[in-house]
Amino acid sequence: MQFLKLGALPHELIHFTDQYLLDHLRKAVSRSVGLNKIVELKQAARESIGLCQGSNMAKLELATLLDKYDLIQEKFEELDEKIDNLIEQIPGVQQMLAIKGVGRDTVAGFFAEVGDLQEYSHPRQIIKLAGLSLKENTSGKHKGQTKITKRGRKKLRALLFRVCMIMVAKNSAFKALHAYYTQRPDNPLKKMQSLIALCNKLIRIFFAIGKKQFEFSEERMLKDIPHMRAIIEVEKAA
Repeated sequence: MQFLKLGALPHELIHFTDQYLLDHLRKAVSRSVGLNKIVELKQAARESIGLCQGSNMAKLELATLLDKYDLIQEKFEELDEKIDNLIEQIPGVQQMLAIKGVGRDTVAGFFAEVGDLQEYSHPRQIIKLAGLSLKENTSGKHKGQTKITKRGRKKLRALLFRVCMIMVAKNSAFKALHAYYTQRPDNPLKKMQSLIALCNKLIRIFFAIGKKQFEFSEERMLKDIPHMRAIIEVEKAA
């Protein structure tokens, strides 16, 4: 992108000095770049067999595309600022953002799909809205598998799955709960089943925080795991 802003086509790079190209590139990249890379780039430009006819029109089209790109970026920045201003007005948002693994886009996406939490009386309503309620496929006397309904907001369900996968990696409480669900001796869950359970858990947490604006506690959540509850009690007693 930085080289494109030079307004030059690939075969025209040979007309710039090595140091000028290096200085221009270093404005855009964070990693160390040396003159050797610039020399290699210019050598490739010399040996290129690409067409050079119609360069003026190609450069005009390139300039137009870059202007469009800059305009889109500017609009995205304006949108980000509006989102920040809006979510700051929602009760409980700051407590949600304090949860490790939960970011601004997750919270904004959640409220964009769910709306005002005061309109709900129970988190089960949001679970149903996300299509995460369980149903059993039965036919006559045959008892089938239990699966989620998927009758709800697809974007909300996808958002919850994405953030729960991140939280399983970054949030110690969600990581421990996921390990418990998938490794417990009695009725262990498959990984996807565990993620569904964690999505529902996150909905309940967001619902409670939105209603009461309390700080999320990983320790309190770990008490939901039988063997972790015993460990926490021993540590408190010590």
